[in-house]
Amino acid sequence: MVRSAYSVYRRLNGLFTVYKPPDVSWKLVRDIVETNLLKDLNSLEQRAPRHQVRFLPAATEGTNGVQITRVATAVPVLADHALVKGESCSHLKVGAGHRLDVRSSGVFVLGVGQGNRLLTDMYSSHCTRDYTVSGLFGKATEDFSDTGKVIEKTTYSHITRDKFERILAMIQGSNQKALLMHTHMDLRSQEAYELAVEGRLRPMVKSPPIILGMRCLELSPPHFTLEIECMHETQQYLRKIVHEIGLELRSSAVCTKVRRIRDGPFTVDGALLRTHWDLQSISQAISKNRGQTAELMKTTISNLDQQNQYSKPQTTEREEEFQQ
Repeated sequence: MVRSAYSVYRRLNGLFTVYKPPDVSWKLVRDIVETNLLKDLNSLEQRAPRHQVRFLPAATEGTNGVQITRVATAVPVLADHALVKGESCSHLKVGAGHRLDVRSSGVFVLGVGQGNRLLTDMYSSHCTRDYTVSGLFGKATEDFSDTGKVIEKTTYSHITRDKFERILAMIQGSNQKALLMHTHMDLRSQEAYELAVEGRLRPMVKSPPIILGMRCLELSPPHFTLEIECMHETQQYLRKIVHEIGLELRSSAVCTKVRRIRDGPFTVDGALLRTHWDLQSISQAISKNRGQTAELMKTTISNLDQQNQYSKPQTTEREEEFQQ
């Protein structure tokens, strides 16, 4: 069955994920996807041109010889010709979700059509993200990455797994306190307790970066790999965390790789590689992600309702003076 470009364009609404490679900006990834979609849409069957009735001159044989008469003829409208109107799809808005900087890689959520509104809802949900972060002990740089200018070299032979795990637990504990502080909920309530047990206690406003979980995947000095669950972070903040881990261990460390493996309900397993940034693969990915998107919105609404219902009222300055 041949589908027209217009019918496919109407159904192209939703969220999908691509795998952003390192050393490529997120803007370039979005532009490539947008260009590929427009190219594939314009290659589909176009809508047939309209016809209009014109009275065209025609020669007919009569008693007095050849006579010129006008005959009603259906002709295509020139305004609908491809050389006149140009490509049928000339603009397609592709929105970007939580961004990745140039040196990072991993899951990158994009939205097309009505999916751009879903990106706003996803941002408002304050969902968590998972990263695998690799580091290298023994040196420190100005920008915390392995490619930056080296400012210090240190030893690392004294680092053991027990010391390493202890530092990770300390960082995670301090971030848990920050999480409770920014939730703006009455922590003595039963509802707050249930949300904390289920792991759904989240700050519903923009807060500083918060690390919810951190574990060591590999430690073979000088190399190590961490898995970090966080929210409101930037990739540069994660590189700084690696630097701080080195300082706490009385050494130094730089970040060699930052890779996002989950963004909310979207995982790296469903991210489209560069060779699949085409109309067919993206359409299939949007259909596959509809269930995940619906579940995300349902969870977001539930969290907002519960936290708005049981949040502590903010006292004004006059109320504080009266209480004193």
